[in-house]
Amino acid sequence: CRNNEPYLVTLSYGYDEGKNAFYFHSRRRGLKFEFMQENPHVCATIIEDKGYLMNECAHEFRSVIIRGKMYFVEALEEKRYGMDILLKHLEDNPDKIRQESLSNDAVYRNLGILRLDVADIQGKWGR
Repeated sequence: CRNNEPYLVTLSYGYDEGKNAFYFHSRRRGLKFEFMQENPHVCATIIEDKGYLMNECAHEFRSVIIRGKMYFVEALEEKRYGMDILLKHLEDNPDKIRQESLSNDAVYRNLGILRLDVADIQGKWGR
């Protein structure tokens, strides 16, 4: 949020349990970066929507709401680490992507990686 104007964006993520942090891949410029530079405190949600249950007047879901502070990752070593967390979460074969697309430091220098340090996380599920 900046100047009382909220901003919402969908991002791919990976969770690092040891650091209690989420990593995101993003461009290194744009509106979300402008908002985060002014206010790095964010609220995020992850939803697993299993859909409406016909004839039961119910909806099956699981969700979490995360509050924390977002950081721009600048160090190459942490960019690699964050991208590994993302790939492990998203890909069946992360090594293939590393070999094909993430083969040198120049690639990582141009990557936008964000880290959300979790201050609070709450979840619920329902049917």
